[in-house]
Amino acid sequence: MTTLPLPLGTERLRLRLFTPDDLDDLYAYQRLPEVARHLFRPPLTRDQCAQSLDRRAAAPAWTEDGEALVLAVCPKDEDRVVGETVLKLESARARQVEIGWIFHPAHGGRGYATEAARATAGLAFGALGAHRLFARLDVLNTASARVCERLGLRREAHLVENDLDGERWASEYVYATLAREWAAREGGSGPDPLTNGLDLPSVP
Repeated sequence: MTTLPLPLGTERLRLRLFTPDDLDDLYAYQRLPEVARHLFRPPLTRDQCAQSLDRRAAAPAWTEDGEALVLAVCPKDEDRVVGETVLKLESARARQVEIGWIFHPAHGGRGYATEAARATAGLAFGALGAHRLFARLDVLNTASARVCERLGLRREAHLVENDLDGERWASEYVYATLAREWAAREGGSGPDPLTNGLDLPSVP
């Protein structure tokens, strides 16, 4: 299991694992229709949020396809949660990692999503050894599209009416970047092109 450098600190934020004490803050934004409408699912109930905290409380082993790391985003020097970022291991063999973020609308317009997503992407390419990082988002989610573009992700695909969101046919954009491209933009030396220096699991 990879040891993660948590919590992550940025200029204004702290990213950490969720705890059971975060239920009120998590429910405050996960219950909102305006948050759920871009996630292709209904708003979450308080019970669903409580159940999800059990899964969020520990870092995954990061060896199996589908494992996800969800981080609570807090203002610096505070414990209140204003949003979250997530990394999902789409393919352990090919080191493909999906990134996502959700924030309470009350904290929009401050650049928190970009700041938190940049730190989360750095974790993906650093300690977690991602080769490619990608984001999938509703084409109507213009705020998240701007975050992707600020991070330097390129739009690789436009999936037209690929999902049914209630009565609406929904389309998606796919944005992505590679480890070497991220390192060049962020001013780092970049990961080892094969293993990123990690003892990665052997996948048949």
